[in-house]
Amino acid sequence: MASGVLGTAASGLISIQRAISVTGHNISNVNTEGYTKQRVEFGARVPEFSGAGYIGRGVQVKSIERVYDKFLTDNLRSTTSASTQFSTFADYSSRISNILGDADAGLGAVMGNFFNSIQGVADDPASIPARQTMMTEAETMVGRFHALDQQLGAVKNEINQGLDSTIAEINSLSTSIAESNKQIVDARSLAGGNEPNDLLDARDNMINRLAEMVNVSTVSEGDGAINVFIGTGQSLVTRYLSSDLELKPNVYDANKRDIAIVTGGASSIITSSIKGGELGAILDFGNQVLDSSQNALGRIAITLSSRINEQQKLGIDLNNSAGQALFSAPEPKVATNTGNIGSATVSASFDLDNLEDLTTRDYVLEYSGSDWRLTDSQSGELFGMAGDGSAANPFKFDGLSVVVSTGANDGDQYLISPTRNAANDISMVTSDVQEIAAAAPLRIGEQTDANGAPINTGTALMSVQQFEKGFGPVGGPVQMTFDVATNTFNYSGALTGSFAYDPASDSGKDINVSGIVFKITGDPAAGDVFTLAPNTDASGDNTNALALADLQTALTMEGGGASFSESYQQLIGEVGTRTRTAQISADAQTSLQRQAQATRDGKSGVNLDEEAANLLRFQQAYQALAQVVNVANETFQTLINAVGR
Repeated sequence: MASGVLGTAASGLISIQRAISVTGHNISNVNTEGYTKQRVEFGARVPEFSGAGYIGRGVQVKSIERVYDKFLTDNLRSTTSASTQFSTFADYSSRISNILGDADAGLGAVMGNFFNSIQGVADDPASIPARQTMMTEAETMVGRFHALDQQLGAVKNEINQGLDSTIAEINSLSTSIAESNKQIVDARSLAGGNEPNDLLDARDNMINRLAEMVNVSTVSEGDGAINVFIGTGQSLVTRYLSSDLELKPNVYDANKRDIAIVTGGASSIITSSIKGGELGAILDFGNQVLDSSQNALGRIAITLSSRINEQQKLGIDLNNSAGQALFSAPEPKVATNTGNIGSATVSASFDLDNLEDLTTRDYVLEYSGSDWRLTDSQSGELFGMAGDGSAANPFKFDGLSVVVSTGANDGDQYLISPTRNAANDISMVTSDVQEIAAAAPLRIGEQTDANGAPINTGTALMSVQQFEKGFGPVGGPVQMTFDVATNTFNYSGALTGSFAYDPASDSGKDINVSGIVFKITGDPAAGDVFTLAPNTDASGDNTNALALADLQTALTMEGGGASFSESYQQLIGEVGTRTRTAQISADAQTSLQRQAQATRDGKSGVNLDEEAANLLRFQQAYQALAQVVNVANETFQTLINAVGR
């Protein structure tokens, strides 16, 4: 009986020793990141039969379990991925917001200075210093476009480097997870199915780190291995095998890279499937903020340079020559998909008559076998196009004109980026102050006598206001004579025709004759004559300079709803809104992540108070079992002594 009691007590002592060892292991790892506390599962030993029934034989350690909850772990990974994504996105976006919104280094101030300098020329069109100031401010503005584009380009290079390092770490982790799977399966096999808890913790830590870089999901197998998936279900780890991610040149732009997953030697692009974490944030930032900011900046460069050039060409310079372009206006970029097998070519230009419709989108033009389809490169939204794509009737959409040749094959694609590089491509064509076309090509005046004195008897005055697109040169004088009986000006000479003018209702209104816009005020007398003639001495004329200055507030952007400065402020506002939204989301997700961490730690983390209580409980049990051993020994000695007598 004593030996039975000793065996029972010994089983308890051994089990309690192991429990104390596990408790000590927990306490030792209280500061170990990702450690999951362990507990001993006790079970009664198989009892021994006696004539009076079954007698218990003590206790045994059935297993050492992790206090693990898959739901809490998955929730922690999900919130960690989202928190990292939004915080990374907010960090990058705030940099773009600071670059564009800087009062001194942004575009708004230099655009304002440029138009102020044009007004300076309008105030004194013959002033060489005023003209030089305008040229200097134009060069400064072009330089600012370049500087901003370069800063955005530097951020793009930085995120490309971020992609490199993130992809490398993901590949390292996926390899380690696959190796850990093998170690865990082997360890379980050697231990008869018991879990290698510390190996499981190490693998979970790697998966948690992976969740910081990309959204992950896991599926466990019965033998202890775990399969890891990213994106929309792409397998990153399958038991002992891992699939590497790699960066490949984009099919349209070798300087832009896509993410591919390599499985069984085959590579497939999964860029659009990547979500969450640092990697998802980098991709979202590039598409939603960086590219769109470059496009918006380029759109301003295109529209401003084009409209200034157009107005320049409607005036004459100090050499009495027709105005020429001040800026080299950028052109849309068209990239051919490297997978195309057809021979068609696609060319694009700006539709200057509808330039206000220009957007910040990039487009994919795809041949579907019988016709061409136009979609947004990011959202895939389908757009309609006017025209048939021929040179005589090009496709027209969003301020663009696109011509396609024959030879396209089904599925051939072309990327049209109207504004992406425009801020970098804009440049000055001339620095000659004489070539600023401040004057109108025509001037209008009253009929005069041989001495140059006015001879009209009425009070009417005429002045040229501006010249519309399509205005053509007038080869000689045009005389406009007022017919008081019909309230009509009849004109003849280089141009012929008539227009109505009622002094009672039309005074002060703009009159348009063949693209020449002029204003009439006052009451002309019968037979009063005004002569419209080429401007041969335009040094003091500021008509076209005023028209150039008016472009500052003209609604030339956003479908005719915004000026240059308003469009730039809208860009700053959009980036700022995205940044603020991302920061709010980051704060919310960080709070959720902390709650998830606290919930997980509350269940699976080491609590020193709890472990101290366990130690005390185990110590008391150990002392009680030691007393059982002592009693068993005394009983045994009593029996020995009794037999000896």
